[in-house]
Amino acid sequence: MHRARRDSVAFTIVVGVLVLLGGLAMAVVVGLSGAPGSLALAAVLAAVPVGPLVGCFMWLDRYEPEPRSLLVAGLLWGAFVATAAALVFQGIGIAGGTSERESLSVLAPVTEEATKGAFLLLLLWWRRHELDGVLDGIVYAGMVGVGFAFTENILYLAAAYDGTDGLGPGGTSALTATFVLRCLISPFAHPFFTAFTGIGVGLAIASRRPVVRFLAPVAGLVVAALLHSAWNTSTLSGTGHFFVVYGTLMLPAFVAVVAFAVYRRRSERPMLAAALQDAADRGLLPATDIPWLVDLRARRHARRWARQQGGPQGERAMRAYQASAVELGYLHHRYLRGTAPSDFSVRGQEHVVALRTIRPYISFPGQVVPTR
Repeated sequence: MHRARRDSVAFTIVVGVLVLLGGLAMAVVVGLSGAPGSLALAAVLAAVPVGPLVGCFMWLDRYEPEPRSLLVAGLLWGAFVATAAALVFQGIGIAGGTSERESLSVLAPVTEEATKGAFLLLLLWWRRHELDGVLDGIVYAGMVGVGFAFTENILYLAAAYDGTDGLGPGGTSALTATFVLRCLISPFAHPFFTAFTGIGVGLAIASRRPVVRFLAPVAGLVVAALLHSAWNTSTLSGTGHFFVVYGTLMLPAFVAVVAFAVYRRRSERPMLAAALQDAADRGLLPATDIPWLVDLRARRHARRWARQQGGPQGERAMRAYQASAVELGYLHHRYLRGTAPSDFSVRGQEHVVALRTIRPYISFPGQVVPTR
């Protein structure tokens, strides 16, 4: 077992154990926070924004899809590990004399962004080969943020309905107001904050400079905590101040991050095409296959063709070929940039062997790629 596989096993064990412990801890917290009926209702309402948000991050991840197991691990980390750890640290801080205002504006942002960001740091440490750049960092950060927001929203919604949040008698009107604010107006908040940690991790992966590799994740975490603090602090001075901060700072910053992520997604195709062309020039794969690998519509068309020609087995072979070729392309891109992982040659050879093994058993529809 070479080092990458040992690291993968270590990552799986550590994350799995922590998710289990965090899940047990949050089950106790949620169970003690309200009546079963209100918790069930809160869970249903908290789940409303989860699907659309996950869908957005999956859309960003279409060119070189990350392993579903890791994306699910990110969701579970956010929902259980980060929430439980943040509650523990905040409880210690409050027991140590931290005021409610300090807890909301300093303690909560720091602990929550640190516990969410820990998942990305574990990826950077043990599963670095799964990270190809900034877009991957944003996707993983977003999944962690979605998971965190889901569990946190259950607690807030249940407290609002039961009247235990200190803001009123509770009931349907309080639940509705909390749902609109947290699940409709600002469902992106936690994914948005943590995205900056993801950007920092992505920059560390893409840089050849050791100082950037060290400082970029730290800087991303600091920005995430500062924005989170500004968001929390805005709620201390009334609804009017919150909407001013929301409209003048948070929403424009969120739109900017979305635009940046979409731009990075659009740049994936030419980057992948250039890397695969260089790989083809080196004899690693046929150049004629490239159009069927870099265009998402062409990929789907090739898979449909493979299914027509060879049934489900033919489609699986095409999917495997496309996945190996795309992974080789991203790995080769990092090699060309001088940021390849230490096991680059081993991984590259594994992909090349897979391509050469599968290629005789698949065929493409032709050399003309379907028009957009």
